[in-house]
Amino acid sequence: MTVERNTRALEHDIVTDFSAKMNYGDYLDLNVLLSAQHPRTRPEHHDELLFIIQHQTTELWLKLVLHEIRAARAGFEADDPGMALKCIARVKQIQKSMTEQWSVLATLTPTEYAQFRHVLGSASGFQSHQYRALEFILGNKNAALLKVFASDPVAHDDLQTLLTEPSLYDAFWHHVSRSGFEVPQSTLDRDVTKAYVLDPDLIPLVKSIYLAPEKHWSIYETFEELVDLEENFQLWRFRHMRTVLRTIGTRKGTGGSSGVGFLQRALDLTFFPELFAVRTEIGV
Repeated sequence: MTVERNTRALEHDIVTDFSAKMNYGDYLDLNVLLSAQHPRTRPEHHDELLFIIQHQTTELWLKLVLHEIRAARAGFEADDPGMALKCIARVKQIQKSMTEQWSVLATLTPTEYAQFRHVLGSASGFQSHQYRALEFILGNKNAALLKVFASDPVAHDDLQTLLTEPSLYDAFWHHVSRSGFEVPQSTLDRDVTKAYVLDPDLIPLVKSIYLAPEKHWSIYETFEELVDLEENFQLWRFRHMRTVLRTIGTRKGTGGSSGVGFLQRALDLTFFPELFAVRTEIGV
């Protein structure tokens, strides 16, 4: 079958009758998805739709990232590092899309944003339950954030649960311990409701694995995958901060934060501190 007059004829077996069949829109629930954008400006400002879709898309990616990180944690808990790494590999690809997505929002000029920013009221990405859930499951736990979600019982309960559960990193170290390595008790018994902080007693073990990767390849490979995961997350944070700076300068955020200053401090947060600290020790 050839193309004639710049028209491609339909193949005989292509389905065209959906009166009794599920179609693409049904499967994806597109009637709901594509009707979920509700600009608040009157008359509607042209660029508000961009702002809404940008953030809704991010939330969809965050939903998938959380799905994969939960599965990766379960993989470590089941001593199946292959499964965990497969999930992390997918997350790394999603992170690339999420980071590049800031380039789309960066086309919004300060003048354009100023014309509809007021309709956000106190709404802010700071209130993203899924973003906080991702930080929690990766180890950046902060119980004080739960008060932001007091009016949303579902989100609050999800974060409360994640606060009391081991992080991905906690699950990994317990897997390492069960694999026969001497993981410090201070790491295994830490209070998982607190943000993970560097454990100096863990550095010698991490260093020994980095110095003999051929003997401990699975653990060594996981170290590097986790480093990639954190580095990608920091790149996302950085692009977020720079996009905000480009759009509103140093004005306060709609949610009440200091804006760029608050986002800059997020770059000092870490998920897997020993995996970065050990680099100072290699070759010494």
